[in-house]
Amino acid sequence: MSQPHQQLERALGVPGATLLGLGSIVGTGVFVSLALGASVAGPAVIAAVVVAAGLATCNALSSAQLAANHPVSGGTYEYGYILLNPASGFAAGWMFLAAKSASAATAALGFASYLTRFLGVDWPIVPVAVLAVVVVTGLVLSGIRRSAAVNGVIVAVTLAALAAFCIVAAPRAVESAEHFRPFLPEAGGGRAFLEAAALMFVAYTGYGRIATMGEEVREPRRTIPLAIMTTLVVSSLLYAAVAAAAIGAVGADRFASFVDGGAAPLERAAEDLGRPWLAHLVAIGAMTAMLGVLLNLVLGLSRVVLAMARRRDVPGVLARVAPRPGPYLAVIVVGVVIAGLASIGSVKATWSFSAFTVLIYYAITNLASLRLGREQLLYPRVVSVAGLLGCLGLAFWVEPAAWIAGLGLLAVGLVWHAAARRLGRRAGA
Repeated sequence: MSQPHQQLERALGVPGATLLGLGSIVGTGVFVSLALGASVAGPAVIAAVVVAAGLATCNALSSAQLAANHPVSGGTYEYGYILLNPASGFAAGWMFLAAKSASAATAALGFASYLTRFLGVDWPIVPVAVLAVVVVTGLVLSGIRRSAAVNGVIVAVTLAALAAFCIVAAPRAVESAEHFRPFLPEAGGGRAFLEAAALMFVAYTGYGRIATMGEEVREPRRTIPLAIMTTLVVSSLLYAAVAAAAIGAVGADRFASFVDGGAAPLERAAEDLGRPWLAHLVAIGAMTAMLGVLLNLVLGLSRVVLAMARRRDVPGVLARVAPRPGPYLAVIVVGVVIAGLASIGSVKATWSFSAFTVLIYYAITNLASLRLGREQLLYPRVVSVAGLLGCLGLAFWVEPAAWIAGLGLLAVGLVWHAAARRLGRRAGA
């Protein structure tokens, strides 16, 4: 007879869950991907931030009502199984692991770039990034309560640094209206805008961290929707302010060029303002933010691995849960995967790949939300329809290499899933 699964402790309320969401969002997106978006669409990245926020809102509402009705670890992986079919559930989990592992690797590389610039040393960033992953994995293994407390400190430091940057940059941005002209690139402006929106969408997806921890929050039907929406509103306002301040202060072309030689564009923008103390503060905020992203992604990814292991979509041994560390084997495996991806060393490649795979993941989220019964709905169905069409519409505007790689990985995963289920049925016969 099979043993019941060990349940995780419900330790988080609205403040703690919101801080975890902010810790996942306010990081790589604001400190690295704004410059990537500017390199594609120029000043129009500011509008791309708004469009991405709108799509993220639709996805957040779909995620919130799914998580409120099915408060279990695993997010859309579980919702796909429950409301769609096993292949859809597996595809969601597979894409989530791919997307967020790539995002975590980008965060690790960003942390390494900001750290080496802050220290004024010429260290190779890959070993530093890998070391950061090892340290954060150890922190997660120490338990959810300590991780949440550290996350709160990280978010506070990061928000303070970004607020200081906006305040100092605002006067120059107001005086430099020419930095916003032309708003769209003269050649291929529409395509550039859609690609930038896809890249910026990734920067908002940290709210999904709250949904994937549905088994660890108190009063999930109330806590999950409220924490997700609070996280999204705060982060979208912050992104728009930082994008306008940075581009207005130094110009879109110059801001975009700062990401070419590394992954510390906001610090270099602060240096251009002639305030050394601000550059140091931004660097500290960036480093704490990247560590916050890593912390929350390791937490979220390990919970999806836990859910997949419970269904034997990945080795069942990864479903082991200890009272204090939680799913410790899943955490270790996630840390190893992220460290491996960080070893690639390319910020743009990992972020673009993450954009495609996470858009596919949220397309499945919205599709699952459309299968909820009328009595289970918290929001109109049109919200999920808009989210589904928006995700599919943006997914293929990223670099072709990214979506080709993503489709290839998805195909490999589905073949594995079908083979594993067939073998499992034969073994049970």
